Amino acid sequence: MTGPKHTSNGVAHLLAATIITSVGLVALLPQPTALVWQVSVIIGEAGYWLVIPATLLLIGWKQSPLRTVATVMTLVGITLLLTPLAQGFVLARSLPDRLTARFGHPQPRSPFADNTRATPLSVISLITGISSTNIIVDEHVYPGVDGTELRLDLYRPAFAEGALPIVVMIHGGSWIGGDKRDLPALNEYLAARDYVVAAISYRLAPHVRFPAAQQDVDEAVRYLKGLRDTHGVDPTRIALIGRSAGAQIALLAAYTSADPAIRGVVSFYGPAALRWGDANPKKSGVVDSSGILEVYLGGPPSTHGAQYDAAEPSQFVSDRTPPTLFIQGLRDELVSPFHAEFLSARLLEADVPHFVLRMPWAAHSCDYVFRGPCGQISTFTVERFLAAVL
Repeated sequence: MTGPKHTSNGVAHLLAATIITSVGLVALLPQPTALVWQVSVIIGEAGYWLVIPATLLLIGWKQSPLRTVATVMTLVGITLLLTPLAQGFVLARSLPDRLTARFGHPQPRSPFADNTRATPLSVISLITGISSTNIIVDEHVYPGVDGTELRLDLYRPAFAEGALPIVVMIHGGSWIGGDKRDLPALNEYLAARDYVVAAISYRLAPHVRFPAAQQDVDEAVRYLKGLRDTHGVDPTRIALIGRSAGAQIALLAAYTSADPAIRGVVSFYGPAALRWGDANPKKSGVVDSSGILEVYLGGPPSTHGAQYDAAEPSQFVSDRTPPTLFIQGLRDELVSPFHAEFLSARLLEADVPHFVLRMPWAAHSCDYVFRGPCGQISTFTVERFLAAVL
């Protein structure tokens, strides 16, 4: 017989189960607003932490009909919360072989480097995180175009031998914001494994417009090459990595440069088809994509078509284009997966080595949670790519 106490407990459990299921849905359904997008990144990449308390709702499931319904809803919620992780493990199973087929099987960079990641996705790392120790970080100030003061943070191993390759990290922020200190975990990880990582700043719109940011990347590369004798860098081995708007800058800088030292470029969820992006704006509640492009490039394609063409990496693909890695979430509501596919098709035509890492569960900025499935899998892929090209 069901009494008032059991009914009250059943209502409470049903409410908790509804919350768990709703949170799980956030990680899988389209993101209608910027706030939901930000929450979905956290839930999609760290929602597995909620599974432990959710399982407590399964205790005493026979006590009342409401508890039984709550149990069913809880199981649905747990399934939703674990779906991104399950998709990550499915992807991780085939990823090493796919990368080997595309880029070969390079050996670890240095016998003095910390151990590279043995698997794309580790349960232990989901819980304990990813360690990056024995690194030095200092800020450098150097002159840019017309004497403009530019800054970068240099991450390097505390103990290393020989000249180390350079990785230039270019932050995102829709070309109007962001900072060189954004998402430092990957910088630290690579520096702990014998790369010198330069997280650079660049001039932002609307104070300056295209091609100012690309010029600042060129200046950063020039400055970094000059650190050969003082900081142990190898000026002949350089890769560019950009996130979001920074990925567009990285791709363009790599594709337009005639510098053979730039041996590879990585695009984390970057816009590459700019005319298409203006004609196919994203949800206004999430981001004003057309408006942001017009701020960056000075106006719409109808009046500033030359700028759109000059800023579109596909315009400069050739047989000399450096190898390229695309990291793309298929749930990205800010930068459509079309951008990576569009540029991939051009690279395929030019026979340029490249790889598109497609993550079915991942949203824009999914690597914000560095220990999560996107953070782990993308780091594994970047590490293999850099070992191959540098």
